[in-house]
Amino acid sequence: MALGIDYARQDCSLARALELVGERWTMLIVRDCFFGVRRFGDFQLHLDISKAVLAQRLGALVDAGLLERQARALEGGHDDYVPTAALEALWPAVFALSYWGEEQTAKPAGKRRRFLHAPCGTDLGHLGMCPECGVAPGPHDIDTDVGPGYDPDTRSDEVSMQLRTRRRLLVPLR
Repeated sequence: MALGIDYARQDCSLARALELVGERWTMLIVRDCFFGVRRFGDFQLHLDISKAVLAQRLGALVDAGLLERQARALEGGHDDYVPTAALEALWPAVFALSYWGEEQTAKPAGKRRRFLHAPCGTDLGHLGMCPECGVAPGPHDIDTDVGPGYDPDTRSDEVSMQLRTRRRLLVPLR
């Protein structure tokens, strides 16, 4: 028996949110959008996802208003997938889930990835707050970098290589 694709009998905001972003590939695409991935080929390379599944998930995110397709002026026929304000508003949930995942699957060497308040360089706490400044910065004010638990032997694709250096969230790769 096939699983349903929606939660029509659930009158719940969480169920509605899960219909938009609750599928595992979708959340990884969302994560990569925050990391600056914009190109179809880069998503496919970094996620090891089939073209058909990726096209379907990106299309669903566009239809939901979380991403916009923008044609690249210099490379005819190709589009970038650009986060909208609605996707940016999802950042606190993405951060919380990432932080929780880091805690539940901790490595002895430490965190795999760090999120820092860009103006002061302080690691964000578990609620996404900067302990130094007392603010919860939005994604435009957050840098990401690998942490001491990052395993450089896990991936060597071009996207992963670019994500090994400190960079601002939402700034497009390349």
